Amino acid sequence: MTRGLQRTTFNRSGLVRLLSDTTPEVIDPKYDFGERLGQWLDFSDALALFSVLNQTAGPGTSTVPGTQAAALSAQLHHVRSQLGTAILADGVFNDSGENPAPRHRFPTPLPGASAEAAADYAPCHRYYLAHQRDMSSALAALRNNARKALLQGSPAQRQLAELDAGFDKILASRERTLLANIPILLARRHAQRYQEHRHAMPTGNEDDPTQWTQPGGWLEAFCQDTQAVLLAELDLRLKPVAGLIAALGEADPHTDTEQ
Repeated sequence: MTRGLQRTTFNRSGLVRLLSDTTPEVIDPKYDFGERLGQWLDFSDALALFSVLNQTAGPGTSTVPGTQAAALSAQLHHVRSQLGTAILADGVFNDSGENPAPRHRFPTPLPGASAEAAADYAPCHRYYLAHQRDMSSALAALRNNARKALLQGSPAQRQLAELDAGFDKILASRERTLLANIPILLARRHAQRYQEHRHAMPTGNEDDPTQWTQPGGWLEAFCQDTQAVLLAELDLRLKPVAGLIAALGEADPHTDTEQ
């Protein structure tokens, strides 16, 4: 998917780097995270966070049982594996029977469909949104369980749980809006792949949509583009809950926090 010169991206997530390389017209932001976060918070949000940060820590030095932390770490690994496998098990690459049956099959041209109808992006958009709903549902439940565990721990752990809940409430709507833009950006890549396919066709040849998903076909390549973006989004979505679980004292060794 990467085209052109690689840009320096030390402070950007894998998802942002991937989208920037795939869609060159996406401009690098000129502001830092703190500046933009300040624009997203209103006065009541700021007061709520200030209250959490400045509350008096309760007594006690409780610690979360190691078995509970280990169980949450195992759940994180399971959820990540389950969601990642679901992304890879689609209609283009699942014909061999080596992968589990797909829950959301990647849309492929129907038999007898015209090239114009088969090239419609709408089914791919719905496919991406379906995977986003799966990620949101699974990770929200796990994140809530991690907060509950932290609330049983030390004052610092309890404060972290409350801060995470506060930020989640404040930024949830903004996050949904931003993530909903990803399949819209992918529509540009879809159109680009299709145009490149059309331009490469010998003059006078009739386009056959059934060949688009064969190895080297443009829709097969776009499916790989989509999978790469979905996996990068999954990695991004995992970071908050992975951080909470790490704070319990049982860090998940499979999560890369340096992207």
